[in-house]
Amino acid sequence: MNQVMMKSTWIGLLGVVTCLLIEAKAETFQLAPAASPADNPLKGLVPYADANVDRFPHSLEFNYLKLSDLMVGRDEFDWEPLESKLDLIASRGCQAVFRIWVEYPNQPSGVPQFLIEDGVKITSWTNTEEKPASKNITPDYEDERLVTALERFVQEFGQRYDGDQRLGFLTAGLLGSWGEWHSWPRAELFASKATQLRVLKAYSRAFTKTPVLLRYPAGKSNPRYVANDDLPFGYHDDSFAWGTLDTGNPDDSWFYMNLLAKAGDNALNKWKKHPIGGEIRPEVWGQIFDAKPTHKQAQDFAKCVQQTHASWLMDSGMFNKKPSADRVQRATEAVQRMGYDFFVQSARIDRIDAQQIEVELQVLNNGVAPFYYDWSMELAVLSSTGDLLKTFPVDWKLTAIAPSTTPEMMKTTLQMEEIPDSAAKLALRVVNPLPKGKALRFANADQDADVAGWLTLGPIPK
Repeated sequence: MNQVMMKSTWIGLLGVVTCLLIEAKAETFQLAPAASPADNPLKGLVPYADANVDRFPHSLEFNYLKLSDLMVGRDEFDWEPLESKLDLIASRGCQAVFRIWVEYPNQPSGVPQFLIEDGVKITSWTNTEEKPASKNITPDYEDERLVTALERFVQEFGQRYDGDQRLGFLTAGLLGSWGEWHSWPRAELFASKATQLRVLKAYSRAFTKTPVLLRYPAGKSNPRYVANDDLPFGYHDDSFAWGTLDTGNPDDSWFYMNLLAKAGDNALNKWKKHPIGGEIRPEVWGQIFDAKPTHKQAQDFAKCVQQTHASWLMDSGMFNKKPSADRVQRATEAVQRMGYDFFVQSARIDRIDAQQIEVELQVLNNGVAPFYYDWSMELAVLSSTGDLLKTFPVDWKLTAIAPSTTPEMMKTTLQMEEIPDSAAKLALRVVNPLPKGKALRFANADQDADVAGWLTLGPIPK
């Protein structure tokens, strides 16, 4: 063998050995699963902000406000009532869900005083279909002065609060009883399609960051509601687990899944990009989490979640009075199936050299819905005692991890001047942009194992 051939052979062998040594530094860790908490951000059961909020874990709190408290003139607004509620909710590490109303049964009118003084027609009536009967005060939704004021309010509302980290979701509100987009049984008093469309257009212009949800899915053939299946809004089912599933009874045609199917494929697939929320129907509060709910119209909660892809639900059943341990357990398990549920299946950590670590994760979403905000994510190098040595932002997107049995691969290379000798472990977290907001926790046994809010992925090869 001549010298040139010998040199080439040694270079080749050296390359193989080098590759083997580098490969030997890479390790893949299979991570163990565990139940995620019931108060993961932006999902789960939602109490009223002034309720006994400590009776069940949660990350969202709900409140109503009337329009007249916020809009005090044509171009005058008082945001203090909303600010105080947002700050109160945020002080508990939670984000808010809000609805603004102009009519609410058995309450004074929420129509701004300047519109009443201008002569906007108000109809007072009694709803005898409710038990007990309720008093209602409905404005003329076709009066141009009222519709223009609603558009002006939404514009100012969005300019001030779109993307506010204290705010998780909005329900559109403004029209109908409770802001729930109906005046049942006086359907003739409800807003026309033209008025509905103007309100929806105002919301779509004003809110491009904070998700807005609508009460009723509607396609182009809906006789009562303007088509919304192709508009950038989610939905909220406010008769959840009572008027959700298709029963096959024609009298139940207004149930949520029936309306969704009639609205078409765009509406059925809405959950893939826009959140689904709602309220558990009062008749089944609390008992819906029992092994056998007593109300004859109670529907299977798990099936309702699976079919609707619901992320959050207003609920008073777990907060009005202290729930039993059995209800708490069942409700916790039910919440874990709502919305997203992220599990890091495996982590491959490759020590390339003294300045680089390559990381590859396989991440599953075992829930029924995506995560709807692009919250940032970080990796961290930890010492053997769990001290944070250095953090690295990564450009991974939570919104890309759709519910699936196939994991999403997330890969990056960490660059640093020098990996500290004390570097022992790698960890991952999602950054909640709300100051002191609750941490998003993965459904992994090593979540919080070393540092609160961080998932320990595994040791860094030396």
